[in-house]
Amino acid sequence: MKESTLTFRHRFVPAQSSSLPTLLLLHGTGGDENDLLPLGQVLAAGAALLSPRGKVLENGMPRFFRRLAMGVFDERDLRFRTQELAEFVRDASAQYGFDSANVVAVGFSNGANIATSLLLLYPRVLRGAVLFSPMVPLQPERPPDLNGVAVFVAAGRQDPIVPPENTQQLLLMFKQAGADVAEHWYDGGHELSPSTVQAAHQWLSKKFEITNNRSS
Repeated sequence: MKESTLTFRHRFVPAQSSSLPTLLLLHGTGGDENDLLPLGQVLAAGAALLSPRGKVLENGMPRFFRRLAMGVFDERDLRFRTQELAEFVRDASAQYGFDSANVVAVGFSNGANIATSLLLLYPRVLRGAVLFSPMVPLQPERPPDLNGVAVFVAAGRQDPIVPPENTQQLLLMFKQAGADVAEHWYDGGHELSPSTVQAAHQWLSKKFEITNNRSS
C-alpha cells in the first residue's frame, strides 16, 4: 500500500472543490495533527487539508525539529526534517491525488518555522504560505527563487519569543527572494487571535481566489 510511504502520522481531509489549494497545516510545539484542522476550515472552507504531526518530542511535546534552547535551533536536524517534510508532501500528493503545485502551508510558531524552512530550502514545494508568529530558522546557502510565491506573515509587536527585528529580517529575506509578501502586525504576543485569522482568511481569499465567505 502507498500509505506506508507516508512517514508522518497525519490527517487528510479531501477537498470539496478541486480548484482550491491544499492547505498543509503545521502545528506549534505541543500540538498534533488535529490541532489546526478547524483553522484550516475557517481559512479556506472546502479546501483539502493535510495535517502532519511533528516527529520530534521535547519533554513529550511534538515538534517538527529539535531546538537547543529557546530560539536556538539544531540546524542539522532542521535541514533533515525539512527535506523529510518536502518528501512527505510529494508522497501525499501521489497518495491522495491533490495537485502538488497548488499547496499552501499554514503554520503557527514551530510549524511556521518549518514552513519557512521549506520556502528557503525547497521553494518549489509551496505555492504560498500563511505564517503565524514565525522567525528566521536558518540562512540558506544560496538565496531561493520565490518569484510567484505568496507569503502572509503575522507577528505580534509584544511577542516575547520572536523580537520584531527578527520578523523584519525574515520579511526582508522573503522580499529579496522575490516573494509576494504581505505583513500583518498586531498589538499582542505569541498567539493566534480571531482578528489575525480573519486577516489571513481575507488574504487567502484574494490571492487564491477562494470565494467562500466563511470567517472566524
